Amino acid sequence: MNTPNIAKEDILNAFQYRHATKEFDNTKKIADEDINFILKTANLSPSSFGFEPWHFIVVQDAELRELLKPVAWGAPLKLDTASHFVLGLSMKAPMTKWDSDYIMSMMKDVKQFPEDVIEMYSKFYREFQEHDFSLDNDKKLFDWASKQTYIALGNMMTSAALTGIDSCPIEGFHEEKAEALLKEKFDVDTNKYGLSFMVAFGYRKEEPARAKSRRDFEDIITWK
Repeated sequence: MNTPNIAKEDILNAFQYRHATKEFDNTKKIADEDINFILKTANLSPSSFGFEPWHFIVVQDAELRELLKPVAWGAPLKLDTASHFVLGLSMKAPMTKWDSDYIMSMMKDVKQFPEDVIEMYSKFYREFQEHDFSLDNDKKLFDWASKQTYIALGNMMTSAALTGIDSCPIEGFHEEKAEALLKEKFDVDTNKYGLSFMVAFGYRKEEPARAKSRRDFEDIITWK
């Protein structure tokens, strides 16, 4: 595996270039190779304990996009114009509890840990949930999983920007109504998965009206 050698100036330029694109050029489509590259960076993203508590639905069907509009007030214009529209799902407690079938399968089948390592890992993970982070109810466990899924979101948007592709993350949706729709029309088991975010990808219709504004670097960094 080669050591990456990307110019720092190119990376920072991508961060300057990226902005929350409100409307995309609906005549331009992202190539299959490029969207798969973006999704692969989600696949390769880090997560707590490496348990990958996520799933991503790429919504290309026009009728399904229409159904999302009434439950996602932040998304209609993106749903109409984005080349690709992704739903970021996070696992709920039945999937992420320390002794769940999913967690056991991750350790045994995906990570292929030997039995003694599984026993040790399970002990650490249980301690983490019950004491270190006090993840003692379903809401806390889902919020923890959402934190991991947001890492994948950031990586997808960054990888898109690095290749000249625009994006817009969306939290403007009605959680209960959106999940009911996912259950009814998207075949999502909402006992196992909840919606954390939506994100649109495509090519900007217009340049941003103003330059990116951020707090001063010195205001957000403290060295000790």
